[in-house]
Amino acid sequence: MTERLFEGADWDFQTLQRITDACEEVALKDLGLDVYPNQIEVITAEQMLDAYSSVGMPLFYKHWSFGKHFAFHEASYRKGLMGLAYEIVINSSPCISYLMEENTATMQTLVIAHAAFGHNHFFKNNYLFKQWTDADGILDYLDFAKNYVMQCEDRYGRIEVERTLDAAHALMSHGIDRYPGKKKLDLRAEEKRAGRRRQHEEEVFNDLWRTVPKGAAKSRSAISIERRRKLLGLPQENLLYFLEKSAPRLAPWQRELLRIVRHIAQYFYPQSQTKVMNEGTATYVHYRIMTRLHQQGRITDGNFLEFLGSHTNVVFQPEFDDPRFSGFNPYALGFAVMQDIERIVTRPEDEDREWFPDIAGRGDVMGVLRDVWANYRDESFIGQFLSPKLMRHFRMFHLHDDPEERAGIRVDAIHDERGFRRVRRELARQHDVGFIDANIEVVDVDLSGDRRLILHHHVIKGSQLNETDAKRVLQHLADLWTYDVALIEVDGNDKVLREYVVSPRPIPAAVA
Repeated sequence: MTERLFEGADWDFQTLQRITDACEEVALKDLGLDVYPNQIEVITAEQMLDAYSSVGMPLFYKHWSFGKHFAFHEASYRKGLMGLAYEIVINSSPCISYLMEENTATMQTLVIAHAAFGHNHFFKNNYLFKQWTDADGILDYLDFAKNYVMQCEDRYGRIEVERTLDAAHALMSHGIDRYPGKKKLDLRAEEKRAGRRRQHEEEVFNDLWRTVPKGAAKSRSAISIERRRKLLGLPQENLLYFLEKSAPRLAPWQRELLRIVRHIAQYFYPQSQTKVMNEGTATYVHYRIMTRLHQQGRITDGNFLEFLGSHTNVVFQPEFDDPRFSGFNPYALGFAVMQDIERIVTRPEDEDREWFPDIAGRGDVMGVLRDVWANYRDESFIGQFLSPKLMRHFRMFHLHDDPEERAGIRVDAIHDERGFRRVRRELARQHDVGFIDANIEVVDVDLSGDRRLILHHHVIKGSQLNETDAKRVLQHLADLWTYDVALIEVDGNDKVLREYVVSPRPIPAAVA
């Protein structure tokens, strides 16, 4: 008779080791997963709240906003207004999975299967994570960042460091390179080169600003527009990178802080593009592992029912007219598409053969899924693999709502072939960062005049910026640039829709 992994709800660290070994056996042998080495950490509810506040990173520099988030989450948790995640997983090598000590043995099995093998495989194999993250170096880099911030606080004062970090955090979502560079990010090398790089960049920076005419009466042609833009690398969508390289009055330590925030923002970039796929993969993997452990007799019927209760809650999708509806649950949508791919590969219908000729009836479920997990992001995943059967299951439809049209809201796509393609295309677009994130870039600087920094926001389908939020973020940008900043919103025909101009706040004397 197969030995049970545990009895009842209690567990100890020997039990966790048995659970991890059993999950690993199924993950590697049955599912063919390829994972980083695993490191399992057990933490308290308070430590989980602390991890929430610092975006789930085990090593992070201090910032007042983290304490604010901690206080909010703790108050909500104590009042029973929110629950806590069963786990947090870190994209690093080794892959670190944090488990709540309050979890039962069944839930520990679930989260180990979900995080230590589902997320772990996705982190290691998806092309975006390979392209943009350095799993081997991230923990060392975070340790370097934490120590560097502490050193800056000791040397330049906590208030001045916070002022720079406040501005950098406000611009964090615009501190990302969205297209692959020639060289993969090496965070360990970043740490080692920090000192030498700062000295070299300051020399290059000074050469650039010495070319600026000192007299206001000098002709604007003193530096041609083309040469000026070339020297400054314009247009530039990575605002933190531009400020790090070109802001005229930032101290070297401030430039390094911008670089640290920029690298951390880049680390999270793939996760913003793969929420549905990442959670769908981990949910599918934990479902397969837990089902296999139950079939092997290593967990009881009671354990399996406990798991199914939690799993069902995770993949619950409210109807569109349910007060709880706030869009598609990424766990529900991702898991449903994974299961549907399994159905298409093993039991295709005529409709499936027409829509998915490359995978229908192939038979190799895990081979197809591993290929999908490696080579797609949310937008392309939904655009390629959302089937008519699944759209009918979720009762998807598309509404057209244009405030400039007096006809009101109309149903723009229904359940026919044309409607299915329209629904799939529109849902995929909602997961395209190029469509949902504001397209803002630095386009010019008036070097021979008032040195005003000029940015353009390219408006898509009339989606302009919130005026209050735009002015607040621009204030942080102006504070780092130390001259006026102008943001111009333009449509597809370069017609100016709105313009914001913000001046920097006075620089405290201690920052000189």
